Amino acid sequence: MVTAAQPATTSTFSPLTTWDGWQQFVDTPHAPARDADDQEWTLEQREDYHARFVVLKTPAMDTISTAVRRLLLLNRGQQGGARRGLIISGPATTGKTTAMQQLGRTVELADRRRHPNQDGRLPVLFITVPPSSTPKMLISEFARFLGLPMLERMNQIQITNAVCELLCEMGTQLVLVDDVHLMDTRSRAGAETSDQLKYLGERIPATFVYSGIDVEASPLLTGVRGSQLAGRFKIVRNQPLRYGSPADKQIWHDLVHSMDSALRLRHHRPGTLLTHAAYLHARTGGRMGSLSHLIREAALVSLLDSTEKITKKLLEQIELDTAAEQRARKPHRHRTPSQRQP
Repeated sequence: MVTAAQPATTSTFSPLTTWDGWQQFVDTPHAPARDADDQEWTLEQREDYHARFVVLKTPAMDTISTAVRRLLLLNRGQQGGARRGLIISGPATTGKTTAMQQLGRTVELADRRRHPNQDGRLPVLFITVPPSSTPKMLISEFARFLGLPMLERMNQIQITNAVCELLCEMGTQLVLVDDVHLMDTRSRAGAETSDQLKYLGERIPATFVYSGIDVEASPLLTGVRGSQLAGRFKIVRNQPLRYGSPADKQIWHDLVHSMDSALRLRHHRPGTLLTHAAYLHARTGGRMGSLSHLIREAALVSLLDSTEKITKKLLEQIELDTAAEQRARKPHRHRTPSQRQP
C-alpha cells in the first residue's frame, strides 16, 4: 500500500499544486466584508481584504460548473475506457485558472459534506504542466502533490503505478490540469506527455479537466493523438467579456457593480465604479484578470495614500500587464489633459 504525506497543520505558504497548499486554499474563506468605519479593522487587515478581494462569477464559470457536474455524473458509472472530460480554453488573463480552482474548491467542499469525518479522502487534485514536460516530469507533479516519498529512486512506471493506486484508494473524483498548451505534441517529449495524460485518464476513475491558452489552435488537438483527445473532451471557451449588445453591457455592469459593492474604502461613494464601466471595459479589454488587477491595486493605493476612494484619475495611473496596456493605451496616445476627467 502506498501512503501519501498528510497535510501539515501550518500557516506556511504552499503552492496550490501541493496537498498542503490546496487544502489551505479550500479551507480559507474570503475575509468577511466588515464596515469600512469599523475602528477594530486595522489598516493591514483592510489591505489584506482588498488584496484578495472577491472572486466574480462570470457566465463562463457557470457554464463550466454545469458541464463538470454533468460529466461527474456521466463518468461515475464508467468502469474503464474513454471517460469524458472538459477543456477550458481562451486567451490569457480571462480567468481560466481562477475558474478551474473555484470549480475544484466547490467540488471538494461538496464531497466533505457528503463524507463528514472521513480523513484520507482526496476528491480533487490540481497540477500544472511543467515547461518542456516529459512523461516522468508530469507524473512527478502528481506525486509531488500527494507528497509521495523517494521519487528520485523510482522510475516513471513505478511513480505512475504509485500515483494511480493512491488516487483510486483516496476516491479522487476530479483531476485539474492547468497550462496544457505547454505540451507541444509536435515534439517527441510533448507527444509522450500527452500519451501519459491519456493513460492516467484510463487508470484513474476521475473526471479530467484541462485548461490552457487557445487550446483548439494548439498542436494538442492535431494528428492522431489530437483526434483521440478531441473525441473525448468538449471545449468551453472562456472569452473576454464583450461590451456591445445591451445584454453584454448588463453582464459587465453586474460584475462591476459587485466589485463596487465589495469595496471597503472610507471615502468611497457607492456606484462610482459603475459610472466608469465603459472605461473599465476599454481599459481591460473585458478580461477578468486585468479588471481584478486594476481595481485591487487602485484600492490598495488609495489605502496607502489615505484618500480611500477610487477615481478615474487614480485608475489612469495604474499600470496593468503589458498586453493590456498595448490594447488600451495605443488608441488614446494623443489624448489631451482636458480629456482625462477625474
